[in-house]
Amino acid sequence: MAAFAYGVGYEVNAYTVREAEVPVLSPGADPIRLLHISDLHLLPQQRRRQEWVRGLADLRPDLVVNTGDSMASAHSIPAIMRALEPLLDLPGAFVPGNNDYYEPKRKNPIRYFLPKRRILHPPTLPWPELARAMGRGGWADVTNQRATVKVGDALVAFAGTDDPYLSRDNYAAIAGPADPDTVVRIAAIHAPEPRLMKRFAADGYDLLLAGHTHGGQVRIPFGPAIVTNCGMDRRRARGLHPWDDHMSFNVSAGIGTNPYLPIRFACRPEASLLTLVPRR
Repeated sequence: MAAFAYGVGYEVNAYTVREAEVPVLSPGADPIRLLHISDLHLLPQQRRRQEWVRGLADLRPDLVVNTGDSMASAHSIPAIMRALEPLLDLPGAFVPGNNDYYEPKRKNPIRYFLPKRRILHPPTLPWPELARAMGRGGWADVTNQRATVKVGDALVAFAGTDDPYLSRDNYAAIAGPADPDTVVRIAAIHAPEPRLMKRFAADGYDLLLAGHTHGGQVRIPFGPAIVTNCGMDRRRARGLHPWDDHMSFNVSAGIGTNPYLPIRFACRPEASLLTLVPRR
């Protein structure tokens, strides 16, 4: 009972910034401070979360990437845009997650351990409206698309897919070697599915960013996640990891939770500040 009270009453709002250095840039390139946010699951009344996200601009990132699940309600868009407002002044890119299409529902947590049975009806959330709003703010929509984003004097190549958890990804639309004439090649997906990560690595991407797992949300203290809700193994449910000799990947533990499961244990809500530096 004490652990439950701690998870619901304190840790779910104990926001933190996880920092790491990632040697992925071309030789001689200037460092790039990349802010990776994911899984806001924002409701209009969650003012504390909105203010914390707005405050991330104080970290002075050069680039922002949002890997989805920003919404938790059909009425969330004004709150999301208010939270992101200071960050939209910066170069950025985004992809959607499953909860940008479908409103969260109350469910038994045991279902996360059972085989997935998804009966999909028409989306219940206005993702196209949110995508247009972020696009008007200046961020690149890389949903089954490629884009080149200018960061200072450098060019960054992006590619992303629609949400793989809902099987909306279409890698064929972006397949092929990543742009070699950029300082770094970044992939963005919502759920870190190994079947997609293999393809991005084979096409020469240097860094892949994902969310979805919530880092497990409830973890064994000093141990792995209990469940990831995707194909990623439990020990790599959050944080920065090597995929192979060339590509690294970062899984964000996310900022929010499903509104019906507002608990975290041994897994604080987070944003990631990754300092990209030249390869050694």
